[in-house]
Amino acid sequence: MEGRRTLDARERILATVDSIPRGSVATYGQVAREAGLPGRARLAGRALRGLGKHTRIPWWRVLGAGGHVRVGGAARSEQIRRLRREGVAVSASGRVDLELCGWRA
Repeated sequence: MEGRRTLDARERILATVDSIPRGSVATYGQVAREAGLPGRARLAGRALRGLGKHTRIPWWRVLGAGGHVRVGGAARSEQIRRLRREGVAVSASGRVDLELCGWRA
């Protein structure tokens, strides 16, 4: 039964991320809350980490607390590139102003 609950949680997280509109961002914690999983920000991160390179789920719209890009390596550059392509201003340090671009679910 535990495996089924985890699958349901992952599906809810992915559905929540899929509903973030273009040009908006959310934090891992916000995604977890909106998916009915308050306090499970790390679970949201794990659900997104498992996505393939060509997924249609907009993983790049999810940031760490405070609006910081939290992925590393090539994924970091890709996330920043995709956000900027959607019109989201990302600072040189990888931060997005949540007041300006934060998703209001």
